[in-house]
Amino acid sequence: MKEILTRALSGLLYVSILIVSLYWQHALIGLFFVFGLICMAEFKKLINLKSIFPYIVFMVLYLGFAYWNIVFNTAKGHDEASQILLVITIFVQLILIKDLFSEKTIPLFESKRFIITTFYLSSGFVFLIAIANYEQIFTPLLLLGSFILVWINDTFAFLVGKNFGKQKLFPSISPKKTVEGFLGGLFFSCIASYFIAQYTEILNFTTWLILAIIVSVFGTIGDLIESKFKRQAKVKDSGVIMPGHGGLLDRLDSIIFAAPFIFLFLRLITYVS
Repeated sequence: MKEILTRALSGLLYVSILIVSLYWQHALIGLFFVFGLICMAEFKKLINLKSIFPYIVFMVLYLGFAYWNIVFNTAKGHDEASQILLVITIFVQLILIKDLFSEKTIPLFESKRFIITTFYLSSGFVFLIAIANYEQIFTPLLLLGSFILVWINDTFAFLVGKNFGKQKLFPSISPKKTVEGFLGGLFFSCIASYFIAQYTEILNFTTWLILAIIVSVFGTIGDLIESKFKRQAKVKDSGVIMPGHGGLLDRLDSIIFAAPFIFLFLRLITYVS
């Protein structure tokens, strides 16, 4: 009972801080900057990277895009820069997906460690802020809706998997995840997308429905990829900053990985319309 209470209070504090920050753009940028540094520290331990260079890259990349290219919209070529970053990020993530399906461990030679800390972790936070600034307008409910889809997916994937799960999804990496759990999370995320569309009135239901699918699929993949990194590092959690939950990266791995694909879809519908 004490463990459940600790987990609930820790999760409530995390969600509360996130929701409160959505009311002020600079607070949101500052919060994700701190989150990014914490996740970077946790991830560097997982891949045994001791250099401080990834911190510098994260600060330059994140603050550069967040403030000059997104918030103030004064930097020339900001759109082209975000497109280049998006292409490289998705390319790196596709490599990580390939590594996920390999029976071997993820190769972690020196240059790859720097590449994945930049284009898996750092750029993930850049695109979270980019989602909140959809079409250069601060739209915090769009980011909140994306987080809610992640939370709904994770919650119901766990509940459905625990009560009805039989077919293992990825037994070599995450023995507790099941196909039934994944489908349950996807199903309830799709249902939640209807209510999010009605409440936010930012995007139509069809768009939110597709976002729910993107979040469920790529969020699950992101969680599995982090699980593989943890398995290679022989640790249960990425950190201990959130009592009852583990590390901050354990809570953000899904949305970090899904963020570039969410942003890509939003850009595509903007071009089409």
